[in-house]
Parts: sequence; structure tokens; C-alpha cells
Amino acid sequence: MLKGTYTALITPFKGPHHEIDFDSLEMLLENQLKHKIEGVIVLGTTGETPTLLPEEQKALIAFVVKKLKNRMEIIVGTGTNSTRTTIHQTQIAQDMGADKALVVTPYYNKPTQEGIYKHFEALSSETTLPLVIYNIQGRTGRNIDTDTLRLIAELPHIVGVKEASGNIEQMMEVLATICKPSFAVLSGDDALTLPLIALGGRGVISVVSNLMPGLVKKMVDLSLQGDFEAARLLHFQLLPLFKGAFLESNPGPIKEAMNIAGLQAGGVRLPLCTVKNETRSKLQEILGALL
Repeated sequence: MLKGTYTALITPFKGPHHEIDFDSLEMLLENQLKHKIEGVIVLGTTGETPTLLPEEQKALIAFVVKKLKNRMEIIVGTGTNSTRTTIHQTQIAQDMGADKALVVTPYYNKPTQEGIYKHFEALSSETTLPLVIYNIQGRTGRNIDTDTLRLIAELPHIVGVKEASGNIEQMMEVLATICKPSFAVLSGDDALTLPLIALGGRGVISVVSNLMPGLVKKMVDLSLQGDFEAARLLHFQLLPLFKGAFLESNPGPIKEAMNIAGLQAGGVRLPLCTVKNETRSKLQEILGALL
């Protein structure tokens, strides 16, 4: 059952051509294990998946599976804007050892609510891998309406949703109307994790836990235990970083923050760019107060 803290992994790069830095990735994974994070997401937005070649994507899955299988839950992002390709990508992830797939709403095509439902219906009929829906209108151009999500949640193999709509009212509707032990609502926004858990959510798929896995996990665990007073203190301690991580397009700021903190995250691939000087200065200020 999905519950707790899951890290949306960055993809560390090195050198002028931004090749994948597997040595830094190994250190990142070891740090996640050290802090007992429940799971990691490979090939998500934070991993810069659209800029990775197919062979690089497979190499990342293989590397993480080799390091973490049976030690931590491995969730692979397999969603695309093509139903056929999404099915294919999900089958590859399953064959390579993923525990679950994270599947974003089809982007760019702008499907209707019926098209969104049929997309997930087709996928669920072609796999036995547990599926986590990823709702993020800001990147896809389409929100999954609560009525549609309720229907999707009844499909085979659907185990939860990463809610990144940024709309707390919608999150409340989802929590109030899709009441199944087998369906988890996870925050897709670090800053909304605490309020979402207070309303009945079960955790977070976090960007900031790349850098601060221990503090993020402690905040989530305290919230899930009902100790909201202690969790709130951690929430406000981390809030500047939660906000700082999205001063520019993710994952630029979190990678820069990791580099500032001495973790080798490297740069970002085009069309993303190195963060602006004012963003770097703000991140240095935030980390100076936090570390």
C-alpha cells in the first residue's frame, strides 16, 4: 500500500555534454536508503525524462533496480501522450523489475475526460503492474476531474494518485469521494503535503527529499501519526526550501541547491537552463539558514 515519503529522483549529470553520472546517482540512492525513504520515482519530471534517450532511460531503470530491488519500492514513470507508447513503456518497466508505474495524464493532445478515462482503461487492461495516476494540469494542459478519477480508480491495478493540481479544494473532493483502502492520495507538491495528510492523504512524492530526505520523511511520519504540532514545526522549517525548489522550472532549482550543499547533481539539459544568479543567491540564503 502506498504510504509515506517517495522521492522523485533527479538524474545527476556530469561533464560538458551532461552525461548521466551514475556514481553520483549511487550516492543519492544510498542516502535515500540511509533515511529509510519508502520509495523512489525513476523517470519522472524531476528526472528530466523528456531529455533522456530511450537507451538512457533503460540504463537508469536497470541501475536503480540493481541497487534497490527488495530494499525500497521502485516506481517508474511510464506516461506519454500516446496510449500505445505508454502501454509499451509500462510493459518495459514491469519486465525490468519496477514495483509500480507512475502514469501522467496524456499531455499536448488535450484529450477530453472520456479520452483520459479510456487511456487509463486501455493501459490497465494491458498490464498487471500497479499504476499510480499523475494529475498535473500545469504540465499536461488537462486536469483529471474528480468524477473521471473516481471511474479510473475502479479500474484494475489502479492504486493511487499523485495529486499535483495545486488545487486543495479538488484534493478534498478526491479524498471525500474516493474512499478505498486500496487507493492512496499522495501530494505532488511538497508545500501541500502536511495539509493533504491532515485531510486524509497518505504521503508525498517529493522533490525536496532529494536533498533533505531525513527531514521530509520525519515531517511526513509525524503527520501520519497525527502529531501535527511537531509536523507543523518541520513544515515551516522546510517551507522556504519547498518554495525555493520551484523558483524556476523543476528540477533546475533543486539540482542547484544540491550542488550548493555539496551533492553532485550537475546541470540540466536543454531546453532547461542553469538557474539565474538571483535564484542561486536565494537558494544559498535558504540553505544557509537550514543547514
